Amino acid sequence: MLKKGICGVLAALVAAAFWSCGRRPAYVSVDGVMLGTTLHVAADVRGVSPQELYAAVMELDREAKASMSIYDPASLLSRLNRNETDSVDSHIAFNLRLADSIGSLSGGRYDVTVKPLVEAWGFAGKERVERPNVDSILEFVGREKVRIEAGRLVKDDPRVQLDFNSVAKGYVVDLLAALVEKYGAGNYIVDVGGEVRCRGVNPRGDAWRIGIETPFDGNMTNGEYLQKRVRMHDGGLATSGNYRRFYLDAEGNKIAHTIDPRTGCSAVSRLLSVTVAAPTCAEADALGTMFLAMGADDALAAAAAMPEAKVYFILAGDGDEYEEYVSPAMEALILQ
Repeated sequence: MLKKGICGVLAALVAAAFWSCGRRPAYVSVDGVMLGTTLHVAADVRGVSPQELYAAVMELDREAKASMSIYDPASLLSRLNRNETDSVDSHIAFNLRLADSIGSLSGGRYDVTVKPLVEAWGFAGKERVERPNVDSILEFVGREKVRIEAGRLVKDDPRVQLDFNSVAKGYVVDLLAALVEKYGAGNYIVDVGGEVRCRGVNPRGDAWRIGIETPFDGNMTNGEYLQKRVRMHDGGLATSGNYRRFYLDAEGNKIAHTIDPRTGCSAVSRLLSVTVAAPTCAEADALGTMFLAMGADDALAAAAAMPEAKVYFILAGDGDEYEEYVSPAMEALILQ
């Protein structure tokens, strides 16, 4: 997720018009690349040009990658994983705390120490091992094996490694939302690779509308095929799925990037896509990964036990059909 990007293209300033209740604020729109994926911002910021806003966004991009990238060997997280330092920054400390919060709900299915397993199965930028020795790797996987004490990362085993790909993008979306709010935005949407935080209304005065992709294998169309749309006035939205990052092994088994840290194996089930709405995008991001790692039956049971959870599941049905589950709290957000 945190990969090097290319410079983006700035969109033009959206022209001012009128709402029925008065003059509509001008929205600045910025598009480009952030965290190695798509970036879109539309916000009624004040006193800042599109060029200045874009420069501030790119500075945030550099800061996030310098802290949490598992692809940049010079990042703080990479150096922590190699035991070259034990000093943590505010970004890493926050995400470890959030990981504890979500992990407590997951029955062991959500764990940010899963990095060695993700690498062994051929994700996180590493060559896959044909038949990884899962049992030996599980010896140093487990959230209880690492903690922060007085601003220092303490590992029970030096081989423990952290991977925030399940939450970092959502967390950076929240930082991006805070950035546009700092520039006076009361209405905005910020979108990094399909993970979203919004507030208020769009330039037409309506709720923000966000598409949820159809989860067929290899769907890389970036919004061309949509299963549902949701409308939101406030909060974060994230979708997790195994329909993009996967491969078939020598026996034809699907190996997806979501790994169950209890078994060390790919968490493949008929649960194809999980969309979560939450107060923050970081929470939505982490919860989506948690539900996906649980598999269909356990995820449905967990969602039913969390009446406040706003979730939308897409599951494989008979043949090419899909089944859907919309939690009661999510129903009001789904556009029919």
